[in-house]
Amino acid sequence: MEFKTIKYKPKNQQMFFTSLKKKVNEYFDEKKSSKGNWKMYLKTVLQMAGYFIPFSILLSYDSMSTLSFYGIWIIMGVFMAGIGLSIQHDANHGAYSSNKTINSILGALINLVGGSAHNWKIQHNILHHTYTNITGHDEDIHPVGILRFSPNEKLKGIHRFQHLYAWFFYGLMTIQWLTTKDFRGLKRYYDMGLVKGNYKKEFFKLIIWKIIYIGYVLVLPILFVDNFNFIEIIIGFLSMHFLAGLILGLIFQPAHVMETSEFPMPNQDMTIENTWAVHQMNNTTNFGNKNFLLNWYAGGLNFQVEHHLFPNICHIHYKKLSKIVKQTAKEYGVPYNELPSFTSALWNHAKMLRKLGTS
Repeated sequence: MEFKTIKYKPKNQQMFFTSLKKKVNEYFDEKKSSKGNWKMYLKTVLQMAGYFIPFSILLSYDSMSTLSFYGIWIIMGVFMAGIGLSIQHDANHGAYSSNKTINSILGALINLVGGSAHNWKIQHNILHHTYTNITGHDEDIHPVGILRFSPNEKLKGIHRFQHLYAWFFYGLMTIQWLTTKDFRGLKRYYDMGLVKGNYKKEFFKLIIWKIIYIGYVLVLPILFVDNFNFIEIIIGFLSMHFLAGLILGLIFQPAHVMETSEFPMPNQDMTIENTWAVHQMNNTTNFGNKNFLLNWYAGGLNFQVEHHLFPNICHIHYKKLSKIVKQTAKEYGVPYNELPSFTSALWNHAKMLRKLGTS
C-alpha cells in the first residue's frame, strides 16, 4: 500500500498562524514553560489512583457484594479513559514534560490499559493531526464499514440508522484496540512505510504488552478473586472496556465529525487548498469550555482547536490560550468553531451522523 503525502497550499493565509504563534510564544515568555506543572502532576496521581486503587481493592477483599464488584470495574473504566485522555495523550505528543524519558514512560501507560503507544503515535500524531478529516489519510474518520464519518466514504443503506447505533460501536473501541486493531494497524503502517523500526521486533513488543495487560487485569482477578467466577470477571472486564470506549468516542468524535467540518479531498497533485493551520480550524470544534469537570477530565480535548494547533503544549494551558486563538482567528477572518456545552456537542454530532447516513 503506497502512502502518498499531502501538501497544504499557503496561498494568502500564512499570516494567521505566524501571528498566532508569535502571540503564544510571547505568552509563554512570561509563563516560562508550555509543559505540565503541579496541576498536571496532581491530575496524573489522581487519574492513576482512580484506576489502580480500585483494582487493588478488587484483588484484596475476599468478601465483596455484587454491586461493589461491578462498581469497581465501572470506576476503573472511567479512569482508564481518563488516563488515555489526560496522561498518555499529552506524553505521546511530547507535551507532558520537556524530558523525553518522562514522556516516553508516561506515554507507555496506554500499553498498560490495552493499547499501543507505538501505533497511537502513528495513527494519532502523524495521520490524524497532519491530515485531519481527509478521507484515506485520517483513520479517525475511517471506522468499521457500518459507520460513515465522511461524505467522501461510500454510503450504505445501513448508515441511515447510524445516529442510533453508533454509540454502541464507540463502546467497542478499546476492545477492538486490544484484540485486532493494533495488530492490523501495525501491518498496515509497515506496508505504508510508517514503521521506522524492525517490523518483527515491533510485532513482538506488541504481543508482549498485550500479554502483560491481559496478565494483570484479567488473569490476576481470575486467580485471586474467589467469590466471583470466570464469567462474572469477564463481564466486569468487558464492562470496564465498554465504558472507557464509550467515553473516548463521546469526547473524540464531536471534535471533528460535525456539520461545520469541511472534509476536503486533495487535488490531483495531492494538495489541499488551505494552509495546515486553517485546515485545522475548518475541521475542528471546541465544546463545553466553561465546564470545570470536563476541562479537568477530558485532558483538554474539549479545547480541540488549541490542541490541534499546538499539540506539543500541555493541555492545562489551553483554556487561557483559547482566548488568544479566538481573537487571532477573528482578526484574520478564520472560523473558530465552538459549542457551549458537552450535550450540545453530542446533539450536533448526532445530527451530523444522521446527515452522513442519508446523503
